[in-house]
Amino acid sequence: MSVRPRRFAAYLTVAASAAFAVLPAESASAAAINAHETAALSLFLGAVFVAVATSIMLLRTRSRAADKEAAGATEIADLKRKLDLAETLAASDAQTTIVWRAGEARPEVVGDPRALPGAPAGARLLALGSWLEPESAAAAETRIEALRRRGEPFRLMLRTREGGHVEADGRPVGAAVTVRLRDVSGERLARAEVEQHATELAAALARFTALAETLTQPVWMRDEHGRLVYANEAYARAVEAPDGATAAENGAEFLEQAERAAARQALDAGHVFRRRTPAVFAGARRIFDVVEAPAPHGSAAIATDVSELEDVRADLSRQMDAHRRTLDELTTAVAIFSADGGLVFHNSAFRQLWSLDPAFLETQPSDPTILDRLRAERKLPEQADFRTWKATLHEAYRALEAREHWWHLPDGRTVRVVAAPNPKGGVTYLFDDVTERLALESRFNALTKVQRETIDHLKEAVAVFGSDGRLRLHNPAFETLWRLDPTTLGDRPHAEDVLNACRADPRDAELWTRLKTATTAMPDERKPLAVRIERAKGGVVDVVTLPLPDGGTLVTFTDVTASVQIERALRERAEAVEAAVRLKNEFTSHVSYELRSPLTNIIGFGQLLGDPRLGALSPKQREYVDHILQSSSALLAIINDILDLTTIDAGAMALDLEHVNARQTIEAAVEGVRDRLSEAGLGLEIECGPRVGEFIADGKRVRQVLFNLLSNAIGFSRPGYAITVSAKRTKDAMVFKVVDRGVGIQPDHLDTVFDRFESRTEGGRHRGVGLGLSIARSLVELHGGNVSLTSIIGEGTTVTCTFPLRRLDAEAAAE
Repeated sequence: MSVRPRRFAAYLTVAASAAFAVLPAESASAAAINAHETAALSLFLGAVFVAVATSIMLLRTRSRAADKEAAGATEIADLKRKLDLAETLAASDAQTTIVWRAGEARPEVVGDPRALPGAPAGARLLALGSWLEPESAAAAETRIEALRRRGEPFRLMLRTREGGHVEADGRPVGAAVTVRLRDVSGERLARAEVEQHATELAAALARFTALAETLTQPVWMRDEHGRLVYANEAYARAVEAPDGATAAENGAEFLEQAERAAARQALDAGHVFRRRTPAVFAGARRIFDVVEAPAPHGSAAIATDVSELEDVRADLSRQMDAHRRTLDELTTAVAIFSADGGLVFHNSAFRQLWSLDPAFLETQPSDPTILDRLRAERKLPEQADFRTWKATLHEAYRALEAREHWWHLPDGRTVRVVAAPNPKGGVTYLFDDVTERLALESRFNALTKVQRETIDHLKEAVAVFGSDGRLRLHNPAFETLWRLDPTTLGDRPHAEDVLNACRADPRDAELWTRLKTATTAMPDERKPLAVRIERAKGGVVDVVTLPLPDGGTLVTFTDVTASVQIERALRERAEAVEAAVRLKNEFTSHVSYELRSPLTNIIGFGQLLGDPRLGALSPKQREYVDHILQSSSALLAIINDILDLTTIDAGAMALDLEHVNARQTIEAAVEGVRDRLSEAGLGLEIECGPRVGEFIADGKRVRQVLFNLLSNAIGFSRPGYAITVSAKRTKDAMVFKVVDRGVGIQPDHLDTVFDRFESRTEGGRHRGVGLGLSIARSLVELHGGNVSLTSIIGEGTTVTCTFPLRRLDAEAAAE
């Protein structure tokens, strides 16, 4: 608006105000004017005021429009200058701009695309994949799409297929979006490459940092002065810091001072520091593998916890030592060769098998060297082509599975060789001397055949059941005894089926159940069993089960029908003989008692007849009376002997133990036979040293034993010779011997001389009733001793009686 219209409007405003201010005073002075005129005047003045106000507003509006027009012209001129400048700058730089305006389907390309390296002209510029590298084209298309959809600006460095570089700058401009493509070269290219490299380095560092933070191993970095500048979370846990940044800021060290000094020395020399060292991790001492590498401006390090690995290694070392000790105790020869063929381990069995010098083996010779030495000593199998044979053996170094060989050595031994490839290369040889095993197998097979033939030809029926209860072996006698089908038995039936087929008599069900239990029970519960089965047709079978070491059961069936019948007949006969002997003893005892009383009367009356007080007898009568007394005495002695035997057999004879003088006992027994010695024309010699002394026994019975032995010797001695009676004391016994010089006893009679009523006739003479030796032996055995007899035809007989001292002493002490 100009100054003039503004001033005019101000004048109108002042005038209107003055008019309205004067109007009330004039109205008051002119009271005669009527009300109608007053109203007309007011209406006029109001119209004038409105017109003036409207004019003023129009003048103001026109003034503002003029001002805006002037400002717009100025702005347009400024924009034209900027546009001219932008066009000038754009024309001076090799670039092309792509503009997408709102509402337009196709973009506008501003500039010459041919200024870009390898870019096509026109609309083909938008086919980015045709002139950019695939990675660059994909990245540009993705960012352009984000720019057009969401208005996200971007800046990219793109690489063309021709090797050039293009900078893409995309941003929204008003309602449009633009992408400026500019060729990058020279300093700009170098700066772009530096920026891209810096971006890549930053990304790599970020990735490394992210990785380092997730590691469980402590990771740290130092600057060129050795100060800690970075530590990950694991490092912070190790030094018990809140986080890695705090640990680096406080300089919390993970390694000990000596290790840090050694690391600094290695880094200063430009070497990588590697060491296995103990360190404290979160208050616990553990073993770590520390690696610290030098860098142009410092160093980076990582520590790997190998505590468990050390434990495993130590345990593996112990296991290897135990393994070596175990292998060294094996009888199997073991030799382990490395991948290059060198001997790395051998046990003592290997050394002994091949008789190799320990000093030679300590040099760790190669596999071919050992084979050549064994061949030179003629300890390997004879081979026509040793080279080919050795090459075949060494194929185990390249094999995947173990190979087995059999070596028949010149000394007659047979060795089984197993060549097993090792997982990490090399071969393990196992040598087993199977000479003895093969011999044992041969003997075992022969023994099995002999056993089979023996079982097949046994009369007893044999069946062997395995640990599973099935029939494993049987002989033809088993089939014949129970009349079983061989085909059925060949199918290895179960023991229950076999025993059910054998059982015929229902009364033996319990026995067969016991047999089934003995053959089918658990191996450790099987017990030997022996039963006798009565067959339905009168046969008798003895069944014996025997558990075998392998868990099986041997069952034998023996048909003892004949032996049982013979046994029954013998038992009946023995019972009859026993009854006859009992009857004989009873009869003998009865007769002896019945004869003793009359005989005592005869002896008494004979002695009365010989008594001179009753009257004198003629010589002939005296001779008859003497004969009666002698015969009666002899008969009384026989009856007494019979009664003694009866008492002994009945177990009713008791010994009256006392101290017995050996010499006096001999003299008393000799006194009883002195008349008979004179009649027979025999002498008597007593051999009894002064140290024989006494012993504990029944003196009466000892005299009776010696009397009977002397009587027997007198009866069989030849006239003119002497009978010797001796007593000798040993450590444990008193020994009496009676030796005659008679004709002797025939060898076939020696076993019966002590039998009762065994009377022998030598030279046509009857020697007695045969009770003397029998009674003597019974009385000595009653003392716990024994009687023995030796005889030589034509030279005589010796009877020895032994009375034990200790037993008799003990019995006497007990009484």
